Amino acid sequence: MVSQKRIESFTQRVHALEEQERKAASKSGLVSWLRVAVFVAGALLAWYFFSADLNTAGAIAILVFYGLFIVVMRWHSRLDYIYQHYKLLRQLNQEEADRLQGQLNKFDGGTQFINDQHPYTSDLDIFGHNSLFQLINRSVSGIGKARLAAWMQRAAPVEEVARRQAAIGALAQPAQLDWLQDFVAKSRHYKHTEAAANHFIHWLRQSNFYKQHPTLKLLLFVLPLLTLGAIVAWFMGFSGYIAAGLLAAQYLVSYRHTAVRDEYYENSIGIFEAIKSYKDQLRHIEQQNFTDPYLQELREQLFQQQEAASGSISKLATIIDYFSWRLSTLMSFFLNTILMWDFFWMYRLESWKDNKLAQVEQSFEVLATFEALASIASFQYANPGFAVPELSSVPFKFKAEQLAHPLIFSVSRVANDFEMQGAGKTMVVTGSNMSGKTTFLRTVGINIVLALMGAPACADKLKVAPVQVYTAMRTADNLAENTSSFYAELKRLRILLNLTEQEQEPVLYLLDEILKGTNSRDRHAGAMALIRQLHQRNTSGLISTHDLELGAMEQELKGSVENYSFNSTIEGDKILFDYTLQRGICRSFNASKLMQLMGIAIEEEAV
Repeated sequence: MVSQKRIESFTQRVHALEEQERKAASKSGLVSWLRVAVFVAGALLAWYFFSADLNTAGAIAILVFYGLFIVVMRWHSRLDYIYQHYKLLRQLNQEEADRLQGQLNKFDGGTQFINDQHPYTSDLDIFGHNSLFQLINRSVSGIGKARLAAWMQRAAPVEEVARRQAAIGALAQPAQLDWLQDFVAKSRHYKHTEAAANHFIHWLRQSNFYKQHPTLKLLLFVLPLLTLGAIVAWFMGFSGYIAAGLLAAQYLVSYRHTAVRDEYYENSIGIFEAIKSYKDQLRHIEQQNFTDPYLQELREQLFQQQEAASGSISKLATIIDYFSWRLSTLMSFFLNTILMWDFFWMYRLESWKDNKLAQVEQSFEVLATFEALASIASFQYANPGFAVPELSSVPFKFKAEQLAHPLIFSVSRVANDFEMQGAGKTMVVTGSNMSGKTTFLRTVGINIVLALMGAPACADKLKVAPVQVYTAMRTADNLAENTSSFYAELKRLRILLNLTEQEQEPVLYLLDEILKGTNSRDRHAGAMALIRQLHQRNTSGLISTHDLELGAMEQELKGSVENYSFNSTIEGDKILFDYTLQRGICRSFNASKLMQLMGIAIEEEAV
């Protein structure tokens, strides 16, 4: 199911982009040297004119060459951006090929979203090392990651799943690949900090400096004019005491509010890089005409005021950029003692907030959704053999053809057909050690998560009903809480019972070796009691176990319990697995052989 053709396609794109990157780097390098040449030529020409007492010509030479230098510098900046963009696109396509080959270690695992108390994310490897998040996420912004993580943590309503599927399908078309990869690459030109946008918006909403100091607003427009006038008068021969007094007044005002000025700057500069990224990405969306209704709706939200969202964000970037001139200590001193520089840009920031914040906050929501859709669309394009799931209205319907785990990357990955439906059903999966029974439970769970977030599933076909997935697989002891692994599992099962008591939504449980921390008799009795109890509620699920006696419940609860198994065979010193799901109870076990292979003396007849 791993697409070798897609790996080859991405590799070909890497080679093509390498050539474009090389040409762009060469052109950028030449213009860089041209910039140096313009600077040197201007300096030499000005020196020549001034040395010959041609001061007017020298001044003109400085102005002309300074203007030319600015033009060439901007030209070089554009060329360097193009070079960097080709480089980022090359890296992006190499990453796509790496993902298809299971090389996930270098990608962000979304560890900030790990929550061991979540109904399923820890057991199904949604976040962390070798996780679904590493496989799907393409964005670098905090808002994009958070939106994708939220979709992974909670199933969407049926109507929303359908809207996402259609939008993702439109973005995943081969004709849209260049636009899609440009959108992803644009955010990578800049550095992002986690949750920068949300923190900035929350802080800015609380900031009302000029409402608390209305007098300073008046001084902001009067004091710099008076100071400049006094300085000009001083140079014209009038007394300098007035100018000195006004400069001292500005310095004292600046000194009095140093902490507030620093606060405004620190909170603004923290989002500067992200803001430039958002501006470029939003403009990329605004310039595209979409045929999908959901994408059209999202795009239209960026034009609901007189100015497009990218323009409003561009103004914010300009404000923060000018604010950053204070970083030069000498410049900051003169700007703030003559022009009240910091106060002016604080005023501009608060004015921007009053007029543009609501629009930009909405545009962040649009951008977060687009980034999540783009990540899933990239995933779908990279895996053309994955199925777009069909949602079913039949309770607990799950019908899959050639179902496999998306985090298993073998070319010969084994897939299975599986079907279940109806409430009050338990599929008991028995099997020998390492035969694949636990992996199969995770396969079912992770594909349901994919389906109910709008993503393609790792199957040829999949039909699934909306459910709340709940797992109990990796329960462990906690020394800090003085909790044994057995008690931790009981707590996990108690949450499941509480969840199913509410009967607000159907719950599909995936339980691995339940009650494994106690003796076999209690484990068997407890497991059977739990299954009977769950069958009285709006639940169904799968249980993996070594306890063959649970298989007897198929006869006791006919139609409610079904047995499935994974088997192995022993040939000499080798244990062979086919990882193929079969009906019925497992009849081949390998624990004794495994212990023997590890050096534990087991009598031959026991093997």
